[in-house]
Amino acid sequence: MASFMSPCVIMDLFLTGVAALDSEVSGKIGLRAVVYYFSTTIIAVILGIILVMTIKPGVSQDADHIDRTGTTPNVTTVDTLLDLIRNMFPENLVQACFQQSSECFVFLFFQNITKEYEIVGSYSDGINVLGLIVFCVAFGLVIGKMGDKGRILLEFFDALNEATMKLVQIIMCYMPFGILFLIAAKIIEVEDWEIFKKMGLFMVTVLSGLAIHAIVCLPLLYFIIVRKNPFTFTLGMAQAMVTALMISSSSATLPVTFRCAEENNRIDKRITRFVLPVGATINMDGTALYEAVAAIFIAQLNDYPLDVGQIVTISITATVASIGAAGVPNAGLVTMVIVLTAVGLPATDVTLIVAVDWLLDRFRTMINVLGDAYGAGIVQKLSKRELERMDLNSDVDVANPFALETTLDDEECEKKSYVNGGFTVDKTDAISFTETSQF
Repeated sequence: MASFMSPCVIMDLFLTGVAALDSEVSGKIGLRAVVYYFSTTIIAVILGIILVMTIKPGVSQDADHIDRTGTTPNVTTVDTLLDLIRNMFPENLVQACFQQSSECFVFLFFQNITKEYEIVGSYSDGINVLGLIVFCVAFGLVIGKMGDKGRILLEFFDALNEATMKLVQIIMCYMPFGILFLIAAKIIEVEDWEIFKKMGLFMVTVLSGLAIHAIVCLPLLYFIIVRKNPFTFTLGMAQAMVTALMISSSSATLPVTFRCAEENNRIDKRITRFVLPVGATINMDGTALYEAVAAIFIAQLNDYPLDVGQIVTISITATVASIGAAGVPNAGLVTMVIVLTAVGLPATDVTLIVAVDWLLDRFRTMINVLGDAYGAGIVQKLSKRELERMDLNSDVDVANPFALETTLDDEECEKKSYVNGGFTVDKTDAISFTETSQF
């Protein structure tokens, strides 16, 4: 049920959000959102590198003392970046609600001493948020350009959105029980608790970086731009953060993120519906910080010295890899291979951190969701003029400025309305006037 609700909410909200904006306004809002996403991701990477180079969690340890878990993901940098492009244009929208494109495999066939290559695409479980967003952008812009003809379709998606959100509210009532059993199942699966002692300093480094980014960096940026209390804003997103902490998926948390941002923090729906789905796909501050710390940690374990150029390479690849990471649990492990291979570290060493990744993944997902919400608040502040201009344009019909007034009954036209100590009369006239109240 929850896996179906999330893509429905994404499509409904994003489609109606884009349809409510014109192409010029949506372009400006999108540009501001992307600049914010890149800026905060780079800040998170730099913060992680500073902490891991200062604390040096891998210097005092030996890779032989840490158990390896699982297998190394078979992925290349080119495949991951191409997957990002392939996912933008899904073959099937229904399939995109449940699966996304994975790396392609090349098979070799020998027939009569000739080699034949066949590229076979594969899919992995998880919502293809990027594909849904691209479709909704195109579809929403078309509906917005259709005017009155597209209003019926827009009203349909608005009604569908309202019904979906009602179901989300019902689901939220029993979500704590579901989250309880999800966490209990993960704890029962843990067999070697000693790994947490061995990886303790690494976990402290990652969690410290995430805490500093969430308590200092993001609130400070929000306060500088918006000039409001950032901690009140964070408190309003508490339910979404707890949900992200438990289910470890920023995409699946989107319905709760929408509700907290709009109801608790009073962010304009036109902003949340446009910014939050994009943020759940490309804004991964926590993942970027985690991958930068993990790469340098593995280098320290292998006694592999890193020069300035390699550290810069780690920061760039961690930023790019976090953007390419899917908003599903443990997606960071796949893109982690890209960061390791970029600086010549063995990709097999990603198995060293698998044992604690499930726990750290929950915390970094929580930071990802918080970063998305702060982004919506900042973009709303920066887009205040465009939104006000749209409100003014929507109040007046440019083609027929008095279309709304002519629909009123004659009795309603003659009625006086009390406005700020005065009476407004004769609404059918082209020029309305206000009389001062005598009492």
